[in-house]
Amino acid sequence: MATLYRCKAPTDRVCNCGKVARRLRARGVDYEVVRVPLRKRNRPEVAELTDQRSVPVLVDGDEVICDSHRIVEHLERVHPEPAGPSASEPPAQAGSF
Repeated sequence: MATLYRCKAPTDRVCNCGKVARRLRARGVDYEVVRVPLRKRNRPEVAELTDQRSVPVLVDGDEVICDSHRIVEHLERVHPEPAGPSASEPPAQAGSF
């Protein structure tokens, strides 16, 4: 199971931490959330993992990834999207051949 260290934002729509959480759910990845304090100086657990105090940070197996862009790249590489209709494909219309 992966672990996502993230901010305390109340929604997944306002920050990069939410972007990562949405991608994890979309790819069906089991993960737990650790909400860290607002002030960076109060994030020793993040500093121990990454030598910096910014979030989001994803721990996936033996890999520790910081920066939302790198995390998304990791998810695309390691956790393919589940099978099913793609959001980019338009729905089939009845009666069109």
